[in-house]
Amino acid sequence: MNNSVILECRDLTKRYQQGELDVEVLKGVNLQIHAGQRVAIMGASGSGKSTLMHLLGGLEKPTSGQVILDGFDLGKISAGKMGVLRNSALGFIYQFHHLLGEFTLLENVAMPLLIGHQSISQAQQKATELLKRVGLGHRIRHKPGELSGGERQRAAVARALINRPKCVLADEPTGNLDSKTAEQVYQLMLELNQELQVSFLIVTHDPDLAARMDHVLHMEDGLIVPLTTA
Repeated sequence: MNNSVILECRDLTKRYQQGELDVEVLKGVNLQIHAGQRVAIMGASGSGKSTLMHLLGGLEKPTSGQVILDGFDLGKISAGKMGVLRNSALGFIYQFHHLLGEFTLLENVAMPLLIGHQSISQAQQKATELLKRVGLGHRIRHKPGELSGGERQRAAVARALINRPKCVLADEPTGNLDSKTAEQVYQLMLELNQELQVSFLIVTHDPDLAARMDHVLHMEDGLIVPLTTA
């Protein structure tokens, strides 16, 4: 692992205001993710974990503070540049796979490459190779509804990695899986982290998954507190 910082936030805050409602969800979060690093964030529901992930992924804007992705301050670039940067530098894995039901696995996994203007043949070739790598080569023509939960989540991992992103943001990636299937997804993410040197930032309630990370951070009441270091 090298020391370059891929994703960073500085003094990040987020407030939600509507009428008399004023909720401060993040209260000045500082975080750095280095190339190839695996970091878990744990904490009770409502502690701000998912909000932090949305801000780091450029899905929401902070109330104050900075998010810096691959050297770019997300608050200072255009929406167009943000879209290109997110597509090339980040991968996303969610608790619910968010595959598009009307498309085959091949089409789902190739989609980020097509958005990035790669040719259909090149995108399909890369998607086929990665689906084989995650054990789904025999399923490429199937649609998500024809797959098990574990297969759909492995396809979601493949889709997150198809662009060779610098960092993958994963929000409860094994939250809907049984322990055996979760173990297969853990192993897959760890192998791909080592092979491709992709960083992983994972929000999880699962202590087994957290224990396999380089660092485990604890989030409480809108702040990150270091919990353990491997």
